[in-house]
Amino acid sequence: MTFSKERPFLLVGAGKMGGAMLSGWMAEGLDPSAIVVSDPGPPEEVRDLLATHGIRLVDQPPTDIRPALVMIAVKPQLMDVVLPGLASVVAADTLVLSVAAGTPVATFEAAFGKVPIVRAMPNTPAMVKRGITAAYATGAASSEQRDLVTTLLSSVGQVVWLTAEEQIDFVTGVSGSGPAYIFWLAECLAKAGEDVGLPTDLAEQLAFATVTGAGELMHQSGTHPSTLRKNVTSPNGTTAAALAVLMADDGMEPLLRDAVRAAVRRAGELAG
Repeated sequence: MTFSKERPFLLVGAGKMGGAMLSGWMAEGLDPSAIVVSDPGPPEEVRDLLATHGIRLVDQPPTDIRPALVMIAVKPQLMDVVLPGLASVVAADTLVLSVAAGTPVATFEAAFGKVPIVRAMPNTPAMVKRGITAAYATGAASSEQRDLVTTLLSSVGQVVWLTAEEQIDFVTGVSGSGPAYIFWLAECLAKAGEDVGLPTDLAEQLAFATVTGAGELMHQSGTHPSTLRKNVTSPNGTTAAALAVLMADDGMEPLLRDAVRAAVRRAGELAG
């Protein structure tokens, strides 16, 4: 990752996700003197990280730099405030990388012109370096710039590239919003444990450890989940009895399909 004081990496918005990425970049050896962070109120842990590495922190994007890359990681509702302040900073060859949900490429082109733009959708497991990010690049982005984005985002998990911007909304429904579905599954499993007679704290301990453990098994084994499911399902056993309910015509699959479609539909509405 080649940045310099003359052509730095400007990070606009340094919340928990930004902090996780910064931590990953430091571990990958990115030069802290070539990073500028613009955020009027980052979390305390991010402030500590910046101070530890001597990374420059400013309230507003500085006008005395010509960044090689500007990464925009602010909430979508702040775009109308943030983008005008960046217009004088983004040069014709500056790569604009957005990890903000619901903001289409057209919004950035309206603010900066036809500069290289990559729109990315990470998810919250990036905070523990187990995320997956889907990215879409405009035609103005070079293969070297795409490679740079892959390197940056790989510090917090996997990276996949999309062929059309509309696929970002589909990704949102599966992996962007997906962690919340898994958290809700853990909550429901714990409540089901309570319903059959377990104490609340024990039901939660069992359910939460089961969900995280199953995910880790799938991750480490590299085995398809259908195979893992079959491995734990004995014919006519307890798991088979439970799966008969979950895999019924009105069970989990159609419900989850409807949930993903609802998220995709809402993502399209937010993007305008």
